[in-house]
Amino acid sequence: MNVQVKSSNGITLVPMETRLLAERKVFIEGEINHNSACDFVKKIMLLCRENPTKPIDVLINSPGGEINSGMLMYDVIQASKAPIRMFCIGAAYSMGAVLFACGKNGRYMLPHSELMLHEPLLGNRVGGNASSIRSISDSLMDTRRKMNQLLAKHTGKTEKEIEEATSFDHYFSPEESIEFGLADEIIGFDMIMEG
Repeated sequence: MNVQVKSSNGITLVPMETRLLAERKVFIEGEINHNSACDFVKKIMLLCRENPTKPIDVLINSPGGEINSGMLMYDVIQASKAPIRMFCIGAAYSMGAVLFACGKNGRYMLPHSELMLHEPLLGNRVGGNASSIRSISDSLMDTRRKMNQLLAKHTGKTEKEIEEATSFDHYFSPEESIEFGLADEIIGFDMIMEG
């Protein structure tokens, strides 16, 4: 979808995503995978080069996805020189919730948005010999430990509390998210528009 942009040269049609990127708004939407992670990294790199001190607003509405792709995005968010503010604008589930919770410069939720945490899941059907299955199981347990440590770091909860909260699909309202340390504030859409 294109939007009209007025300039001294007249009116130009610009892709909506380009216009929002110019306003330093980056979206994590849909499944988190290799392509969406690489796209996210490119946008953050571009915005950091343009202005390393001006805030970037990341708006999340995602069911989650691949852990490795999400961890790439996590590393970029943590290393960004430009302050990154996180906004949950619908649902941030699984890896989407982890990315939202890792925000260092504000984690904001719309009043009817929702977070969900759970243990890491196997993406593909398990097959192979006993040794291979044991290796997959060990890797999954190691991933669970890493994810719990990250969530503990960003929420102020203990790893044990995180482990209990992620032992099943645990849904958090905005109020519950704040209480658990996953979010900082409930906001109206106007704050995102002003940002």
